[in-house]
Amino acid sequence: MDPNTRGPEEYGHDGDGQSSRQRPPRDPLTPDFGQHSPALARTVQLVSGDFLLTVNPVDGSEIEACPPAERPSRPEKLTPAERAEVDRAARPPVPPGPTRPAQPLLARQDEREQLVRMLARGRSVRLVGSPGAGRTSLLDLVAEDCEDLAPDGVVRLTGYRRTPADLLYELFYSVYGAPLHRPDQDELLGFVREIGAVVVLDDIEFGGAALDELLDATPECAFLIGATPDVPAPSTESGIEEVVLGGLERADSVELLERQVGRVLTEDEANWAGDLWFESEGLPLRFVQAGALLRQRDRLRAGADAVDEYGVFEDAPPVDAPFDTPVDGPFGTEGGGVETPLPSLGEAAGPAPLLASRLSASARATLKFAVALGGEVPHQAHLPALVGDTHADAALGELADCGLVTPVGSRYRLAAGVHAQLEAAGYTEDVREGALAAARHYAWWAGHPSVTPERVAAEADAVLAALAVLVPGTTPPAEGEESPTVQLARTAAPAFAAGLYWSAWERALRAGAEAARLAGDVTEQAYFHHELGILALCGGQLDRARAELETSIGLRGALADKRGTVAGRRALALVSDRSGTTPGVAAFGATAGEEVPDARYEESQSPPGGVPAAFLPAGDATTLVTHRASAVSPSSPASHKGRGGVRGFARRNLVAAGAGALLVAVLGTVVTLGATSDNDPDGPATQVGPNPSASQGVGDDSLGADKAEGDDGEGSGDTGTPTSRPTDPGPDGTYGTSDDPTPTDGETDPSDDPSGTQGPGGGPSNSPKPPSSTSKPPTSPKPPTETETEDPTDPPTEEPTDPPTETPTDPPTSPTDTPTSSTSASGPASSSPAETTSSASAPQSTDEGSPSSGSDSLI
Repeated sequence: MDPNTRGPEEYGHDGDGQSSRQRPPRDPLTPDFGQHSPALARTVQLVSGDFLLTVNPVDGSEIEACPPAERPSRPEKLTPAERAEVDRAARPPVPPGPTRPAQPLLARQDEREQLVRMLARGRSVRLVGSPGAGRTSLLDLVAEDCEDLAPDGVVRLTGYRRTPADLLYELFYSVYGAPLHRPDQDELLGFVREIGAVVVLDDIEFGGAALDELLDATPECAFLIGATPDVPAPSTESGIEEVVLGGLERADSVELLERQVGRVLTEDEANWAGDLWFESEGLPLRFVQAGALLRQRDRLRAGADAVDEYGVFEDAPPVDAPFDTPVDGPFGTEGGGVETPLPSLGEAAGPAPLLASRLSASARATLKFAVALGGEVPHQAHLPALVGDTHADAALGELADCGLVTPVGSRYRLAAGVHAQLEAAGYTEDVREGALAAARHYAWWAGHPSVTPERVAAEADAVLAALAVLVPGTTPPAEGEESPTVQLARTAAPAFAAGLYWSAWERALRAGAEAARLAGDVTEQAYFHHELGILALCGGQLDRARAELETSIGLRGALADKRGTVAGRRALALVSDRSGTTPGVAAFGATAGEEVPDARYEESQSPPGGVPAAFLPAGDATTLVTHRASAVSPSSPASHKGRGGVRGFARRNLVAAGAGALLVAVLGTVVTLGATSDNDPDGPATQVGPNPSASQGVGDDSLGADKAEGDDGEGSGDTGTPTSRPTDPGPDGTYGTSDDPTPTDGETDPSDDPSGTQGPGGGPSNSPKPPSSTSKPPTSPKPPTETETEDPTDPPTEEPTDPPTETPTDPPTSPTDTPTSSTSASGPASSSPAETTSSASAPQSTDEGSPSSGSDSLI
């Protein structure tokens, strides 16, 4: 069902004339899961200043710099026919049902002509009158007289709960055609300066400097402002003329009462009207309500069969009463032609309870909803759903005919004093229940795909009133349920944003954030803070935008909401770009050790610490110098405030390019040094092979041990006579492997002289020559770091001529004593196969014929 336009489907038929299935009953708490497919989320893309805003009601709005291709063209002014349509939409709708003919305005001709003359001279006028003095009716007549005075015609605006910025935007949209475009402040001021119109502004709520701001922004407009005496007066420099609208004279009041009743008053009624005039000071609203009381009295005097053809009073008798039961009068009398006395002066001063008691049940239910919503009357299209009566839309006509409601812009509100009178009569007993029912209805309606954002924005006052009543009493819902208050704010806020009513958007977001906090709904609380940050960014409030976005990112990070976190980080990066500062801590990725939620299948997941840098080898001593931007201290002067946009972006690009060039130079230097410095073929890097056991190097006569030196400091290279030399490398073609054939010669005792050990650079090291046997222990100038060989059979007897500098290997003198550790000064040799390899190959002799020692096979 379309909530706005009634069609044939409402009556059980489709548009093609064929009968359709019976519509299931609508219950917002138990949705129909099997009948319909889920509706797609309504996203709207609009341009706000130089931003491209995508209103996304699911994950939160997304904002980015508007591409040049998406920029709208300059708005054009509306044609006279389009302006007439806008003017018609600004007026309140005509209530359905019987309506009384419009009555001419009495005793206001002089004020009417005076206002028209001032506006024709281009002067702005402020009409001041008490509530109920007929100020709105006079403004409507003057607006009709001024239609041809200005090139842009007459623009009707309402100042009820509007700020100067709201009024400037509404004035812009009333004259220019700019769909889905909200200009920034500078563009807006440029457009409204070109507007030349008569602006009729009723129910204004501000004055002073705020009013001066509005007038200065529109120098080509003449304003006709309606205000109550309690509104602040304009400043003396504004140059606004002021006209005071007082009450009616006694004769005019009696004439107005006679027109409302439709007959001449009797003497008692005339005297009663005189007393009412004295009490009300001649306010026209009181005599409109008094005329409704006299009409009800006439119906009661006519009897219970005085029911009009529209059935306005058909529900007045009790349901179980006989058809001929007379109707009780409101003043303690019965119908059926019995004389009904006039109401007392006190009852006439506060006639709302008396008038409501004789209205239909739908009208009384509408009054209860209006009281629950703080005086806001729901639109007549919503009354059937709220009240539960298909003809409840006619209740608005009853209330308007009795003077209980008054037009405010394109809506209706309770008339002055009616809300207080109904509260005293007990209409506030079910205020919260009424507001809750309205919230559930509006939450369903605002999220309906057929409802346009403009229609939701027009109902903003009633939606915000329901939120104002429900938010303070919000409690955590039961398991599996949702809070109606949070749901209403969640569905209405995106519609307000798309409908370009951003002051209502902000109020809905703040109410929703508070309701989500009270309900304990962290997910929705993060959404509302995100939207508040987007709104602040569009309004140029960068500090507030940063605070709101960081709050939202923190909450969504705790909930592992990756999509929402990404949207918040993008917006926060845009805030930082505009402010010229670095993003906050929440804008960066998770720190080391922090868990990151799994990525969804449609998006990739970044590592916790960001993208890692290239890995450098551990042995490379090169230091890589990079630049790391430090966070801006809150106490430091805001030196980057003015740097933003293209200039700041270019500087960051230059810094990044310089850092990249420096990195390339450093890495190139490292590669060059490594390529040119490796000129030694006997270096350690060339001695590494796939076999972990000790083996003979190419062109070398050792197994990696230090060579022995003689007394002259030169290595002798002769360690004895070789007992055997492998002649067959085996199947693998490599000497010294386990598959080499076993030598045939018998084993001989190893030489007492230590074999030469090759130094790190490939040459022999200065290792001391083993001394001859003696009882005196060696006195080395450098004490050894490791323990000597256990129980040596041939202890040294002579001091070495040269102090040991490298690892001297002292093999055992007896083949029966298996060495377990080295007696070198710097620790055991890394290539000793005596302890690590039990399958060592046969000893290989050097070029000089010296067999290598330390092999397990020789022992």
